Amino acid sequence: MKKALTLGITAAALMVTSAMAFADTVTVVTSFPRDMTDPFKTAFEAAHPGTTLEVVSRNTNAAVSYLQETRSANAVDLMWASAPDAFEVLKADGLLAKVSVKADGIPDAIGGYPINDSDGTYFGFAASGYGIMYNTRYIKANDLPIAKEWEDLKRAEYYGHVAMSAPSRSGTTHLTVETVLQGEGWDKGWATWKWISGNMNTVTERSFGVPDAVNSGATGFGIVIDFFGLASKASGFPVDLVYPSVTAIVPANIGVIKNAPNQAGAVKFVEFLLSPKGQEILLNPAIMRLPVNPAAYKNAPAGFPNPFSKDFAPGAIAFDVDLSGERYTLVNSLFDVLVTYRLNDLRAAVSAIQKAEVAHAKSGNAKAAELIAQARKLVEAMPITEAQSKDPSFTQVFTTSRAKPDTKVVGRQAEVEQGWDSFAVENYRKARELAEQAAAL
Repeated sequence: MKKALTLGITAAALMVTSAMAFADTVTVVTSFPRDMTDPFKTAFEAAHPGTTLEVVSRNTNAAVSYLQETRSANAVDLMWASAPDAFEVLKADGLLAKVSVKADGIPDAIGGYPINDSDGTYFGFAASGYGIMYNTRYIKANDLPIAKEWEDLKRAEYYGHVAMSAPSRSGTTHLTVETVLQGEGWDKGWATWKWISGNMNTVTERSFGVPDAVNSGATGFGIVIDFFGLASKASGFPVDLVYPSVTAIVPANIGVIKNAPNQAGAVKFVEFLLSPKGQEILLNPAIMRLPVNPAAYKNAPAGFPNPFSKDFAPGAIAFDVDLSGERYTLVNSLFDVLVTYRLNDLRAAVSAIQKAEVAHAKSGNAKAAELIAQARKLVEAMPITEAQSKDPSFTQVFTTSRAKPDTKVVGRQAEVEQGWDSFAVENYRKARELAEQAAAL
């Protein structure tokens, strides 16, 4: 009897211990690399002995899809990523909890953009800008000038020297695409992305594939969120970063998931991120994120960007996160169909036009000029209007995100995308033919 009693007590103790261990584990799904998450994990666990931060790595779009798919049996406490529009998607789906957190010294806005969600469902912990990262040795070896504006990357001299990730698999790249669309307007913005994409040598599946390529010298220029360039430079790579005139300063965010298994622990981690200690970790050379607490910049390295200074990115746009969130999947799908999956066709058309323009730069041949103009219009043409991109009855057709390469798109979305694909293939083919005719004149 005594032995049975002892076994019963032992079993009960194990159950209690297991429950305590579970309660003291905070699970966060994030798109950030380990170079960033590991320092926070170490510091947070040291500040809260007995608490474990479990980090689950997924790209932003895959994380959103995962939380949507597992909402009935949620096992995640926090979502931690750079894309505010992804948080708007989660918020609209009722997947974020409204919580109260303690944070001192953090203003309401940065660059005119609210740092925190007004309803308290997600919180900004770092600021982000979007720019052009370049390898200094590469551009010297290839005799290339520094590209300082998006417009620069459209020029023929950059053909084959640019890299970017697919916005459908990178929340930060989506923000970059959307920033240009909002800053330049729908038609001009898409024209900019097509001409830049025509100069690309690759579209990577993950956002960190771009800085890796620039760091190694596999490509000269990469379109990135700023901390990739800043961290690489601080780590000793021969790289630098510029902010084009059309950029946006928006917060990177963290939010507590609704029905989080450990909501108290989740709030504790959010408060740690926003504390002076957490903000200081952002200046780690491997991280180099822009803190949202102005006081943190007192300890920043010399020359480190300060988004609270008036001379930082003076042309930054007023980013519309609601618009971005509403057409999030549509824009990603449109980029994939017109660029990612038709990159070779687009590159061929752009190259042919560039060669024709070189051939007739001084010829004065009116027929050639007309053919080249027609070819350019075909490349820049869009299968939908800006009004359609803002129409809920149309944007709601796009329910499937290509967060994974093997994602299958079905139904009405598949039908629409098939039409876009036919449009792109035919336009790029015709543009190439017209440009080659012009070159031959």
